[in-house]
Formats: sequence, C-alpha cells, structure tokens
Amino acid sequence: MDGNLKVQIPQDEGLEKSLSLLSEGYLFIQNRCKRLQTDIFQTRLFAQNVICMTGKEAAEIFYDNDKFERKKALPKRIQKTLTGEKGVQSLDGHEHQHRKHMFMSLMSDERLKDIVDLTKKQWEIAIVKWQTVDQVVLFDEVQEMLCRISCQWAGVPLREDEVKQRADDLGKMVDGFGAVGPRHWQGKGARTRSEQWIEEIVEKIRSGEFNPPKETAAYTIAWHQELNGQLLETNIAAVELLNILRPIVAIATYIVFGAHALHEHPEYVEKLQHGEGQFVQQFVQEIRRFYPFTPFVGARVRHDFTWKQHPFNRETLVLLDIYGMNHDPRIWEQPDVFNPERFNDWKGGNFDFIPQGGGDRYRGHRCAGEWLTINVMEASLNYLANQIEYELPIQDLSINLSRIPTLPKSRFVISKVSRRAR
Repeated sequence: MDGNLKVQIPQDEGLEKSLSLLSEGYLFIQNRCKRLQTDIFQTRLFAQNVICMTGKEAAEIFYDNDKFERKKALPKRIQKTLTGEKGVQSLDGHEHQHRKHMFMSLMSDERLKDIVDLTKKQWEIAIVKWQTVDQVVLFDEVQEMLCRISCQWAGVPLREDEVKQRADDLGKMVDGFGAVGPRHWQGKGARTRSEQWIEEIVEKIRSGEFNPPKETAAYTIAWHQELNGQLLETNIAAVELLNILRPIVAIATYIVFGAHALHEHPEYVEKLQHGEGQFVQQFVQEIRRFYPFTPFVGARVRHDFTWKQHPFNRETLVLLDIYGMNHDPRIWEQPDVFNPERFNDWKGGNFDFIPQGGGDRYRGHRCAGEWLTINVMEASLNYLANQIEYELPIQDLSINLSRIPTLPKSRFVISKVSRRAR
C-alpha cells in the first residue's frame, strides 16, 4: 500500500452530538469505538468537528508536544468552571515548562510528608466529631476536611466560619464543568467567588500585609516571575493558586470511591488492616483505574500531519479517552473487575495508565500533584480501614456513568461511627 495514501477517519454519522455526550457521559467515546471497531473517529461536538481517540498508541501521539498544543483547546465553559483562564493547562512550550516547574517545586518529599501529616491530623479531628452525630455524609465531610488541609498546606488563610462556603465553591467548580444548566451556573458562580477571594490574598502577600512561609504555594505563586521577569498578573496568580487548592479538594471523590470499594470488596479490608504498605498503594492505584474520574482530555493539532494514514488538520480539537483507556482489555486483564493485585510488580509506562494525564510529569501535561493525590488517598484509606468502624444505612450507592463528574448517588452516608479498638 502507498505509504502516502491518506485514509479518512471513521465518521460518527449524524449532526451535533453534544446531547449524546451529556446522556452517555464517560462511555461516549468508548461506545463509538466499539460500534465502529476503531480507536479513532470523527464526530461533531461543541459546534465543531472533533477527533476522538483511545489506546496506548493514541496516548503516545496525543502527548507529543510537537504535534499538539493546549492553547485554545479548553472550551470556555470548562475554563469558566474547572480550570480558570490563562492557567498552566492552557500553556505550551517554554511558557508551559517554566510555569510547570513552579508547580513541581512544591512537590518535594518534605512537602508531601507535610500534607500527609496534615491529613492525619484532620482525620483525627473528624473522628471525634463524627462519633457525636447520628449520620455523616462522607463526601461532604471529606470535602470540607480537604479544604482545611489544602489551605493550611498551601499557606492560604482560612477562617473556620468560611470553611463550608470555600469547600462548597471548590467542589462546585469541579462539579459544574461537565454540566449544562443550574449545575454549570453554580460552577461559574463558585469560580468567580473563589478567584476574588484568592486575588485579595495575593494582593495582601505582595503588599506585605500577609506573609506565608516561603515553602508554600501561596508564597511561591504570588512571587513567581514569568519568562519576561514580570510577576504573574493578580488574576492569573489566583487561577494558579486555585489550581493547587481545587485538585486537593477533588481528592474527596477518590476517597469516597475508596470507601465504596471497601464496601463492595470486604475481602480486601483485612489486607489493608494489616498495614501491608505495598498493597495499600496497589489498592489506591486500582481505585484510580477502576472508578470514573477524568472522562477525557483535549488538545488541538499544532500543524497538519498524518498518523496511521489518517489526516490531522491544524487546529482540530482532539479528545483522548481517559476512562476508556482505564478499561481497555488490551491494557488490562478483566478491566471491569476491581483487582488491586494487578498492580503487583506492575511495569506500566507514561502512556498506558493515565488517570491524571500522560507523558512526562516535569515537561508534559501530566498532573503535577499526582503523587500528592496518591499520598493523601493512602493516609485516608488507612483511617477508613484501620481507625474507625461504621455502619452503612440503606442508601443508593449506584454510580451513574452518564453524569460527569460522578459519585455514588447517596454521596456515601455512614452512621454509628466509632474508633476501632486496637
């Protein structure tokens, strides 16, 4: 076959498919790949032609920064809720590497140990509180807990009387990005309030009215200089500081999925209770693989190129199916079975297990806080499995894959919380 021959990308026939995306959620790309028997197809989303891809080979090309760029890839509706505007996610090249280095400088071993210590302290406080009430909605409580942890770790002042509001807003920014209507509007309002709050803090740091420790995100971001030697604009500094706080608060979703996994698979509780460190990390990794978190990520074609004889035209939006890859039978044996042991001696790379983005963590668009997420999850699961006992009242624990993002419907209610006897 002629190596220069171009083959049309398989088509998802029909008009605008945004409503289908809303109704199918995490399975949107996977459903079409199965139906069309392909790892790549073209569809119509967000009033534009979009290429959707899945699989390890697709991830390798997707994270090739010579072929793809993030500038203009994020829809405005996501910037207005989840990420903010002009943050690190929207940068490319030297600008991105310089900004990403700022984030990576915050993820030292010492600073990761600090957030684990803060997590343990907050769980201890929570246990005392939960023993005095009839029921606890775990997601809501953990979200507030992580708001306290994130602000203290990042050097952001937070009064106790504003914890609930700030936690709710940080949560709504995540909850609103995949929605239309009221949930999306709530996310936009939450981002506006949050950016105003953090902008005031950045201004106080720069005026000398507030002096956070030098190792914190608040100090680092407030005084970060761009490649031109100028400080970040105040609103961009606020966006980036929220890019520290918001993802930490979002770990509440993973922790609730961890509680769900313990309930669905009690055979693993004993292994966690024995404190087998390697198994704890395997369990955490399987939560990140098995449960729905990030549905897909997007980038735009930097310049025309051909991949597997398929033409990619400049500025086309391309979506990589993260959830589908986490359930790809070519990568995972029995992908729809929850099995932490699959990570025993796992030898995966940068492009097959990418729940928080793929590629190189330092130079690419892989999440800077991935190890932070894992460490906070491990500490939290230790408390759920080892430190407390509780009952589950009758509730709806179903997880709706058409909702982005999703949770157990009840948000995981527990009752009769007590400290586990040693």
